[in-house]
Amino acid sequence: MEFKELEALLVRFRDSRGWKRHHTPKNLAISAAVEMGELLEHFQWGSDEEIREAVKDPAKKEAVGDEIADVIIYLTLLAHELGIDLDGAVARKIMKNGKKYPVGKDGA
Repeated sequence: MEFKELEALLVRFRDSRGWKRHHTPKNLAISAAVEMGELLEHFQWGSDEEIREAVKDPAKKEAVGDEIADVIIYLTLLAHELGIDLDGAVARKIMKNGKKYPVGKDGA
C-alpha cells in the first residue's frame, strides 16, 4: 500500500466519524508525539536483547505494533492536512540521505 492509499483510507475513516475538526496540524503533531511516548514506554528499561525477546510474545508484539501504527496514522493525517505527499517526501529524503551518507562513508 502506498502512502496515498493509506492517507485516503485514514481520511475516510476520520471524516465518517466527524473528527476532522479536531485534526488540526498542531493537534496532529502533538498526538504523534504523545503516541511516540507511548511507544517508547515499551523500550524504557529493557536492553535491545530483552526487547527483542519480549516481542516474541504475540500480545507484546501487537501492543508495540499498535503504538507504531498510531504514530504512522497521526503523521499521515498531518501530512494530509499540510498537503505533503508522503511518497514523494520519503523518496526525496532517501535520496538526500544517500548523498549525505554515501556507502562506505562511515567505514561500513
